[in-house]
Amino acid sequence: MKKNNAIYNVTFGTVCLSSLLFSASYNMLIPELPGYLSTLGGSEYIGLIIALFTLTAGLSRPFSGKLTDRIGRKPVIVFGAMVCVVCGFLYPILGTVSGFLWLRLAHGFSTGFTPTAIAAYVADSVPRERWGEAFGIQGVFFTGGLALGPAIGSSIKLFYSYEVLFHCSSTVAFLSIVLVFRLKETLGKTEPFRFSMLKISKTDIISIAVLKPALLTFLIYFSFGMVLTLIPDWSDHLGIKNRGSFFMAFTVASLTIRFLAGKASDKLGRRKVSVIGLIILTAALMAMGTFETAIGLMVAAVFYGLSMGILSPALNAWTADLSPLEHRGKGIATMFIALEAGIGLGALLSGMYYRDTYANIPVTMYGCAFMALLGLVYLQLGNRNT
Repeated sequence: MKKNNAIYNVTFGTVCLSSLLFSASYNMLIPELPGYLSTLGGSEYIGLIIALFTLTAGLSRPFSGKLTDRIGRKPVIVFGAMVCVVCGFLYPILGTVSGFLWLRLAHGFSTGFTPTAIAAYVADSVPRERWGEAFGIQGVFFTGGLALGPAIGSSIKLFYSYEVLFHCSSTVAFLSIVLVFRLKETLGKTEPFRFSMLKISKTDIISIAVLKPALLTFLIYFSFGMVLTLIPDWSDHLGIKNRGSFFMAFTVASLTIRFLAGKASDKLGRRKVSVIGLIILTAALMAMGTFETAIGLMVAAVFYGLSMGILSPALNAWTADLSPLEHRGKGIATMFIALEAGIGLGALLSGMYYRDTYANIPVTMYGCAFMALLGLVYLQLGNRNT
């Protein structure tokens, strides 16, 4: 590709739109799953809604990274999206607490596969010196799904039913697959799938080369697990009728900064941009726990979105910078393992501490602010020439 059209072309636009639809397909369920689980009699398992999902997502990353580097980017993207299609139709059928929890485990395979391959596809298609910009743009679309999904999902549940919501989730995931079939494979040499490829060795699990951005990713996304688990109930407590409002404000703020933040990381360096993002993240989480009003939460959501919009493209590009070409899928998978571990542990611990006691929620927010502060300290003590 020529550098002057390496990003703004039909191929890149198609993968970005597919990313948006994939993200929207499973995020549209998030605000309503706690209520759905309660109707099944499982309100005490609210912390497992996100934790189980991220568990299998994290466990599947070594497999998705290996397969992305062997059979190609497209098949891995399609497989993850197909998991969303199938799970959306199964939620209404498996109408028990145990069935729901098992299905959350299965649903996690979707984000264990598709985002890994999409990130590798983007890195393949764009010159290295524009990776920050490219991941910023792709992140705009993926985060757009994060915003549109919960807002649309809550509206569907409000006017229709849980069953219609689950079926709409499957339909949106299927549309993301349709778009992927327009794409050309970017992996130069692909191999036919063999079950022997599912045998994972120690060297297939973690890429040592990307441990620094991976550790930062873990510390940053710990708070996101808390947000996904507790913000819907916290919104109710503060009198916000639409549970997706926080996610809408968060995502709009994230969208406004991602493009500029990605370009800034290309010019200023990943570390400098990450320091700015971590400072804003720490402040946002402290404000989230301090100002217990609807307006306070929405303002905190804006700053939380700005911080994540700054950090995400910088850390994605930093991971791609450090990943050897022949193991790009493994490097990106390592970063996502850290992401899922952060989300899963944050969701599990915050859910366990919450226990349907609203007074406990601000404490979890302060705890997440401390994790972000640890990331800032770690980054400041590390090598400054990045």
